Amino acid sequence: MSTDTTTKTEIGSYFISNYPPFSQWSREQVPSAFEALDSTPDASIPLGMYIHIPFCRKRCKFCYFRVYTQQNAETIRNYVDTLDQEVRLLKDRPGVADRNLRFVYFGGGTPSYLSARQLKMLRDRLSDSVSWDNAEEVTFECEPGTLSLEKVQTLKEIGVTRVSLGVENFNDKVLEENGRAHLSPEILRAYDWIRQVGFPQVNIDLIAGMVGETDENWHACVEKAIELEPDNVTIYQMELPWNTTYSKEMLEHGIESPVADWPTKRRWASEAMDRMMEAGYQISSGNELVRNLETDHFVYRDNLFRGSDIMAVGVSSFGHFQGVHYQNLDRIEEYMETVRSGKLPINRALVPTDHQRLIREWVLQMKEGRVPAEPFREKFGVDPLVEFAEPLANQQKAGYLVVEDDMVQLTRKGLLQVDSLLTEYFEEEHREVRYT
Repeated sequence: MSTDTTTKTEIGSYFISNYPPFSQWSREQVPSAFEALDSTPDASIPLGMYIHIPFCRKRCKFCYFRVYTQQNAETIRNYVDTLDQEVRLLKDRPGVADRNLRFVYFGGGTPSYLSARQLKMLRDRLSDSVSWDNAEEVTFECEPGTLSLEKVQTLKEIGVTRVSLGVENFNDKVLEENGRAHLSPEILRAYDWIRQVGFPQVNIDLIAGMVGETDENWHACVEKAIELEPDNVTIYQMELPWNTTYSKEMLEHGIESPVADWPTKRRWASEAMDRMMEAGYQISSGNELVRNLETDHFVYRDNLFRGSDIMAVGVSSFGHFQGVHYQNLDRIEEYMETVRSGKLPINRALVPTDHQRLIREWVLQMKEGRVPAEPFREKFGVDPLVEFAEPLANQQKAGYLVVEDDMVQLTRKGLLQVDSLLTEYFEEEHREVRYT
């Protein structure tokens, strides 16, 4: 597992989003996912749904997700039909039936690749099986160049409450070099439409360390983000998982990593934090800033980090249900064929132990920068300050965090490279394995 962030950005996964590592999930444990779906649920646990839309105008050079580019209307219609069939297969399972959705997340790919008509069709088809009318949050990822005023109005109409706009950078040369489909004029038009229509929360993404980035341009990007006044800003530090275009070029041609080194990316992220805090933003996690910590919540993230049930819908989609991790088939033809045959398309799964569930929630919540110990004692019957005494002591000595008043608080140094700290909390057998 690559978590060395001392120097160059080398090939390997760095961003931690689950535990145990995905490489440990297997087909042999798929029956456990079905058992979880067929078990009586704990009514106190929130239920959410993640829907994967795998279509994009083009594939970014740093993208590692399952995406399909330049697909026609018939392919999309068939995919929407399959999503509908999959949700119908899920809705009557004992673990799902009669439960209300607390949150929904449309991710990709590019969910906004769908036309306004296709989005309405998707909502209408799925509403026969599930409803998000009363959900606390419905997030929808958008690529600026795919939006129109009509489409943004449709997002509001179908119940989206949180729009996440994949800006990444405001410089056209940087966007083009990294393979983004949009350019800066499309960002500004899309953002105007989003504000014109109005949503409870608007998020924009920036990426520190894109190929071609400079100090001057990065600072200009931060200033432009502040000028737009989004409710949330997510700042990623660019990494190079194994299946990106850049990674393949490095492996095939023996070229040096084209991405800025980790110290530079951490400096840029820190400078962005400082400037945005001057502008009135507050730190919500290691890569998120919000205008108001009291009102600007990311419900999907909060529930993901705390073990809520999340139904996976769509090709390659990840779920977590009644203590079981699972992922759907990751090739669209096989996914659609399986669903059409009347079977749920679960491809691999893993049943974590109680100790592994403890680790999962601990490391994910560390990404928020503040972790109170008492909720872990109540939920797991384990004192995390004792269980994790050694890594906590090591990281406190190194200046990454402080432990006081029953709270673990990451320093700025720790926040900026929190993912590199998390494997020290893993069980020993998982510290060196490939993550994905």
